[in-house]
Amino acid sequence: MSDVAAAAGVSLKTVSRVVNEEPGVRRETAEIVHRTIAQLGFRRNDLARALRHGRRSGLFGLVIEDVSNPFYSAIARGVEEVTRRRGMLAIAASSDEDGERERDLVRLFCERRVDGLLIVPASADHRYMLPELRSGTRVVFIDRPPGKIDADVVLLDNVGGARIAVEHLIAQGHRRIAFVGDVSGIFTTAERLRGYRKTLARAGLPPDPSLIRLGVHDAGAAERAVYELLALPEPPTALFAGNNRITVGVLRVLARSGFRLALVGFDDLELGEMLAVPVTVVAYDAADLGRGAAELLAQRLAGDDSPPQRIVLPTALIVRGSGEVKP
Repeated sequence: MSDVAAAAGVSLKTVSRVVNEEPGVRRETAEIVHRTIAQLGFRRNDLARALRHGRRSGLFGLVIEDVSNPFYSAIARGVEEVTRRRGMLAIAASSDEDGERERDLVRLFCERRVDGLLIVPASADHRYMLPELRSGTRVVFIDRPPGKIDADVVLLDNVGGARIAVEHLIAQGHRRIAFVGDVSGIFTTAERLRGYRKTLARAGLPPDPSLIRLGVHDAGAAERAVYELLALPEPPTALFAGNNRITVGVLRVLARSGFRLALVGFDDLELGEMLAVPVTVVAYDAADLGRGAAELLAQRLAGDDSPPQRIVLPTALIVRGSGEVKP
């Protein structure tokens, strides 16, 4: 503001009064200051202003795994819908499934005095956040619960989604049903695997460890896992894919090999209904995770001090064709 004051020929206090719309400045002087501001391209620092006056910054910090993944970009979109409606702003960053990176991002957001945090957790231990929580920082976790602390979280019904997927494959007559999932330490993978196993057991189908492949983090790894399964002496006749990236890898293998394999994927795929054999999926609105978490965070910032909430959103099976292939 000192540059504006010098160019306009007024005091720094006068510029401050004009910028902050305070009384005590003649209209003619205010017009000169406004013209000078426009000429110099001056922008008010709302964050600094809010901190000086003890007000909130109007910022939410969003930590997700990978903004390029459609699942996480949909979460970010849901958060943005809420913050835009409330006149706020969300800043997103990717942890790349790295606990240390998550911790660094949380620290950076807190240093910039965001009003609250929305986190898809990569870390297994969130006790590092206790000092910030005690100082009043609000946080809501998304898609996975926090590690070793009690906090708000918005989740999907992962066990229920796995159940309806496997029940559907069993209903088609399949008995050798494979599961391909991400790293076993990830909450969503563990829950979907638990739902898979429970549903097989309920149907009286004995568990077969050779039909389970874990640690599959991208489409390329999924391709390798599927080729391994198809090379078994008794290959599976059906497969439950643990997420959208794995489903893509499975589809590539089936397209190249011509192998007949029933497939149900967790997470919908863009254009999944446009394939030669449209993909049957366990679906939900990922943006609802972001909306629900952002609304909950806004409620906390408005003074809601009720005990931590655990909100579970439903999933549904969309039948399109790939899950209806018979043994």
